[in-house]
Amino acid sequence: MANYLLTGAAGFIAFRVAEMLLEAGHTVVGLDTLNDAYDVRMKEYRLKQLLGRAGFTFHRLDISDRQAICGDQTVLGSQSFSAVINLAARAGVRQSVENPWVYLDTNVTGTLNLLELCRRRGIPKFILASTSSIYGANAPLPTPESYDSSHPLQAYAASKKAAEVLAHSYHYLYNLDITIVRYFTVYGPAGRPDLAMFRFVQWISEGRPVKINGDGEQSRGFTYLDDIARGTILALKPLGYEIINLGGHETIKINELIRLIEDLVGRKAHVEYGPIHRADMLSNWANVEKAGRLLGWTPQVTLQEGVSKLVAWYQAEQEWASQIQTTD
Repeated sequence: MANYLLTGAAGFIAFRVAEMLLEAGHTVVGLDTLNDAYDVRMKEYRLKQLLGRAGFTFHRLDISDRQAICGDQTVLGSQSFSAVINLAARAGVRQSVENPWVYLDTNVTGTLNLLELCRRRGIPKFILASTSSIYGANAPLPTPESYDSSHPLQAYAASKKAAEVLAHSYHYLYNLDITIVRYFTVYGPAGRPDLAMFRFVQWISEGRPVKINGDGEQSRGFTYLDDIARGTILALKPLGYEIINLGGHETIKINELIRLIEDLVGRKAHVEYGPIHRADMLSNWANVEKAGRLLGWTPQVTLQEGVSKLVAWYQAEQEWASQIQTTD
């Protein structure tokens, strides 16, 4: 069994990755700052699912803190790791327009610190979570990994591109085995409250206005959390240096998504349309042929099944989940 360093452990995708690794008998050292990028109660809920489980250790720290991650006084001690799985990030395209500095701190400096940790300790494998936002405004659909990613639309995507380039330099200089997984739109129970899927379920369930940027005819390729977590773990295999799309296999227009949630919740939405945000992409849809070829990965959960699971989770946790703050 292996020992993994997992960053962003209280995050949406990372906590499910941790659960799957622990269920397989591995040990996991989780790192997270529990910052207030979105309502911290959601992060605390996820972390609670991991604390106390056999094989899981948690440290609250910031990956952008050089001394804490790769300095002489690191809290990680001298233990060895089979891989670093870097899922910690400041995410969110719109928020990055308001405060780009924190995105560079976490997504670029934090990645550099973890790469340096791998170099100094001889950790052979590094997983980096990246984003479909890196493909910019006019990507072909479905989008392959080979498409140009040098024209990001906002600081979030730009910081992820910088992290990818840093990772490549460490692969080249130090022969570090690196797999970059570019996530498309992920959803599921205990999801990020700053993303559409959780907000729509909450707003429709509670009779609140459903606010949409644009006319709702923009489309997204959604993939269920368990599929994404499984693909991330499959990416731990030795590959040299690869960039692999994960997700976005099943597309739906936002207006159609609202109608689906209405049916599952059993309540009509009160939709309010507003101007589209310049930082948003009009559509995304992943070409995942490479993931199938290199990882043997194919998504298994349909959108109907996945949204049903999200709604069921929300209804079970509604007493507190209804109070989670969502951004417009």
